[in-house]
Amino acid sequence: QVQLVESGGALVQAGGSLRLSCAASGRTFSVYVLNWFRQAPGKEREFVAAITWNGGITYYADSVKGRFGISRDNAKSTVSLQMNSLKPEDTAVYYCAAAQGRTSLAPMPWRKYDYWGQGTQVTVSS
Repeated sequence: QVQLVESGGALVQAGGSLRLSCAASGRTFSVYVLNWFRQAPGKEREFVAAITWNGGITYYADSVKGRFGISRDNAKSTVSLQMNSLKPEDTAVYYCAAAQGRTSLAPMPWRKYDYWGQGTQVTVSS
């Protein structure tokens, strides 16, 4: 099992920045890619960004490309999501997720992921 715990969500004004963190523990050796997803009220959960533990290769959804940056700290087993130029449409619960044994960065339907954190709320006011 892998445990994921997110933190850093807050209320921020449009145009502002926020940094989310995801701490991983447990059998993290079985997970090669960490992902961020988000879910806005009344909408389907959607992929945001992904990063490989080794090499730090990244992949982003078009909606956040150029504004968000994903990074990892292997020593601390944490993955961060730096969010800049935030927009009201970025308002959502943000989740950290992983699929056991999966090495591809390409996102899958969210139900196919094995491990999820509890989520952290990000609210962007206009």
